[in-house]
Amino acid sequence: MTTTNDLVETLGFQSPCTRVSTSVQTNDKPHVGGRHLSAESEYEYGSRAGGWRLLRLFKEFGWHWTTYAVAQAMQMNPTFAKACVREGHEIAAHGLRWLDIWDFGVEREKEYIKQNVVILKGLTGKMPLGAFYGRGSPNTRGLLPLVWEEMDGEMRWCSEAFNDDLPYWVDAPHEKGLRDAEKKGLLIVPYAYDTNDAKFHMSSGFTGFDYEDYLKSTFDMLYREGGKMMNVPMHSRILGKPARAEALRRFMQYVAEKEGVWVATRGEIAEHFRKEFPYKPGHLC
Repeated sequence: MTTTNDLVETLGFQSPCTRVSTSVQTNDKPHVGGRHLSAESEYEYGSRAGGWRLLRLFKEFGWHWTTYAVAQAMQMNPTFAKACVREGHEIAAHGLRWLDIWDFGVEREKEYIKQNVVILKGLTGKMPLGAFYGRGSPNTRGLLPLVWEEMDGEMRWCSEAFNDDLPYWVDAPHEKGLRDAEKKGLLIVPYAYDTNDAKFHMSSGFTGFDYEDYLKSTFDMLYREGGKMMNVPMHSRILGKPARAEALRRFMQYVAEKEGVWVATRGEIAEHFRKEFPYKPGHLC
């Protein structure tokens, strides 16, 4: 079994329109055209305290995560970006800003993706291996590998899907006119929302014990089935709170005691899957 640990965070977030979903204050309405200082302060907790707590926790276990990195946010907190790289964590693309881009035209979205990659490469010294946008357009999944290729890179994985417990291959739309021998395909490493720590903000009364129990139940089922992948999405402003981080630590101890468990980044999972199950054009794997 493989488990994936993702730190999903927009650090130092500021926006002229702060969405209700970004804040623990769930009864608040969006502040259109103005700043919501309480929500901004809540996000800042991730960059000031929560993210560093999670870094220490993962260092304690010797595990690594994949950071879904919003480029502008990482620009605003380069110290944390460098710490992630120094500790061996993977940096993946999560958008230029935390925006809905469903109505972007193709060329505008390609430029948006390109700017995301350029900034992350500048901060980390290398192109990200993969991406999850989560608020993209119907074109996003097809454009991502195309932009990587146009920038002389290769997208190794994409998580724009929630539809399986295992990675799988799809044909890349921009390779349609190529010969089979020239095609590289697109490896999908599915994401998951049910194990997301966002439940602390979405469900009134959701506690660290509820979170721990749900993660253990998910793990137990997948462990019993064998050879499955578990996502553990984390936000440093949410799971970085002391009691919640302690619940995560209890889950990590639980997993560490099991035989045959591989805690890996999405990049590591992708490389393993590519080696064991190479891409075959026209065949889903």
